[in-house]
Amino acid sequence: MFDVIIVGGGPIGIACALEAKKNGLSYLILEKGTLVNSLYNYPSNMTFFSTSEKLELDEIPFISTNPKPHKQEALEYYRRIVTSNHLKINLFERVEKIETEDNLHKITTSKASYRSKNVIIATGFYDIPNYLNIPGEDLPKVAHYYGDPHFYATQKTIVVGASNSAVDAALEIYRKGGDVTMVVRGPAIGERVKYWVKPDIDNRIDEGSIKAVFNAEIKEIKETEVIIISKDEEQVLENDWVLLLTGYRPNFEFLKNIGIDLSQDGKKIPQYDPESMESNVKGIYLAGVICGGTETHKWFIENSRVHAKMIVQNIVKS
Repeated sequence: MFDVIIVGGGPIGIACALEAKKNGLSYLILEKGTLVNSLYNYPSNMTFFSTSEKLELDEIPFISTNPKPHKQEALEYYRRIVTSNHLKINLFERVEKIETEDNLHKITTSKASYRSKNVIIATGFYDIPNYLNIPGEDLPKVAHYYGDPHFYATQKTIVVGASNSAVDAALEIYRKGGDVTMVVRGPAIGERVKYWVKPDIDNRIDEGSIKAVFNAEIKEIKETEVIIISKDEEQVLENDWVLLLTGYRPNFEFLKNIGIDLSQDGKKIPQYDPESMESNVKGIYLAGVICGGTETHKWFIENSRVHAKMIVQNIVKS
């Protein structure tokens, strides 16, 4: 029996554990993968949009040698917080079901079952890609995640998307000698692209170093080519690899199975009290990016780390 079970071992889950420990609550983090699993699976050369102080938890200094910290620095920072504070966390243990009865919650995982008075869901959104549901999307040459640019050196690679992940991938692959074509549904590169990166991608497209097809969508992916539609005209491009970097979404089925209501406006925003972060299911709280539904750009580490204190304060006083 615990006071709090925290589902998700990312930065916000860690922040919740720190707050629970400070307040003398019995707690446990359950994480389906490695520590800060989503960050671990980000691209190898990723640089954060935020400065290091905005990624800090519980006023523990994040010292970075760069104006914007890199992925490896963040992994080390959050790992040291967990180990130095002896936080209780079970890694590689997936939560499969949460059932509520008589104001107690039974949490069933891939390895065990637990009971808790309260549950905090801080699972993020990086696990489920936004699939295009087009022919050929399941071919081995297609990926929804991008790792290291060296893999694509000298290869003809199509990058679908116009957000930060797509732009970073296109620039890095180009600089490793890859032949890059971006396929963008809208008329231009996204306005939310990092301000120091946007001039770079715009200039590379203008000079032809990176090709871009705007107002376009992929119709079909084949073994050695891709068919795209732009302005009602089809184009056939020779191709070795396709990166479908079209964004990700929370596990809405998991939330619905718990009994959490989602908005019916297409955004699927889960119901919660903005003062306490408690969902419509008593004793189950939401923290981090999962609060935004499909609007995954609304919540980040820097503006959702406050959820930890809000939730634990509500638990303590209730």
